Amino acid sequence: MTQSPAIPLPPPAERRRLRESLSLTQAQVAKRVGVSRETVRAWETGRTTPRGRRAQTYASLLAAAPTPSTATTSTTVTAAASAAAPLTPAQAFDALYAFCAPALVRQTYLLTGRRELARESVERAFQLAWHRWPEVAVDPDPAGWVRATAYECALSPWHRFRARHRHPEAPPADASDRALLSVLLKLPPPYRRTLLLHDGVGLGLAETAAETEASTRAAANRLLHARETVAARLPDLQDPGRLASRLAGLATHARLRAARPSTVRAGSERRARNWTQAAIAFTVALIGATAFTLHTAPTRYEPPVAPGTTVQGVPPQAAPGPLSRTEQNLRRKLRTTTTNGPQRVLPQPR
Repeated sequence: MTQSPAIPLPPPAERRRLRESLSLTQAQVAKRVGVSRETVRAWETGRTTPRGRRAQTYASLLAAAPTPSTATTSTTVTAAASAAAPLTPAQAFDALYAFCAPALVRQTYLLTGRRELARESVERAFQLAWHRWPEVAVDPDPAGWVRATAYECALSPWHRFRARHRHPEAPPADASDRALLSVLLKLPPPYRRTLLLHDGVGLGLAETAAETEASTRAAANRLLHARETVAARLPDLQDPGRLASRLAGLATHARLRAARPSTVRAGSERRARNWTQAAIAFTVALIGATAFTLHTAPTRYEPPVAPGTTVQGVPPQAAPGPLSRTEQNLRRKLRTTTTNGPQRVLPQPR
C-alpha cells in the first residue's frame, strides 16, 4: 500500500487572501469544511495546519479562488510592507486580546460551565500576559500561551472553596445544549480539556498533547475516552465532525463578552503595584523586627550559676510579722469553737 502524498496548501497569509477573494467569511468556510470558526482562524494565522479529509476539502475550496497577476501581487505586497509599522507593546497586546479573548471566554465556559469564572480566568490570564509581556511577545505561539494559562486558572481546584462556587449558575436554555454541557462537565478535567482542544479548538494531536503536558499516546486515549463517553450519552454526536460543530455552537450560544483590553492592562498594573507595595511593607516589617531583636539581645555571654554557689544580690527572706488584732481574734475563735460535722466513726468489737 502506498502512502498518499501530503496535500499542498498555500502559506497562512495566502489562505486568508484566497478566502477574501472568494468573498467568504471565516464562518462560511468553517461551515463548508465542517470545523469551527476558530479552527479556520488558526489555519489562516499558521498556528495549526489542516490534515486528512478536512485538508483536502479546504485545499479544494481555496483552489477555486482566482489567481492574481504577478504585477498585482507584487504591488499588493509592496503596499502592505510600506504600510506596516512597528506596534507599541500596548497595541500588540490589544491586538492579541481582540483576536483571542472573545473565543477564549467561550471555550473556558465549556470547561467550567460558569460564565463569571470563565471571564475571570481569561482576564487573569491576560493580566499575567501583560505582566510578562516581554516573554509572551517573543513566544512562538502567544495565543497558545494565554490559552494554556486561562485553562489552568479555570480548572484550579481552589475555586471550590469560594462561596460563589457553591451556587450553580443557570444552565443553557436549549435542551440539547444543556445535555451536552452536562456531559462535558462530568468528564474528568484532563479529558474535558483534551476534547475541547482537539475537537473544539482544532489543534492537532501532538499540539494537544504538548499543551496538556501529556504524551501523544495519553492524549489520544483521553480523546477516545471522552468521545466514547459523549457518544454513550448523546448518540447523535458519534461523528467527531458533528461533535466539533456542536461544541462551537454551544460556545457561541453562551453570548459571553470579555472586558476591554485597556481595563485588563490597568488591572494587571494595579495588581503588580499592590504586590510590590505588599512586598515592600513585609520587607520593612522584617527589617524592623530584626533591628529590635538586635537591640534587645544580650551583648555578652553570661555563664549559668553553678550548684552550691552563693547568689549575690538576693534579699534575705523576711520572717512573718506579729498578728493583727483581727487575726488574733480569729485564731482564738477557731481554737475555742467546736467544729460542727459528722461524728467520728469508731470500730465496734464483734
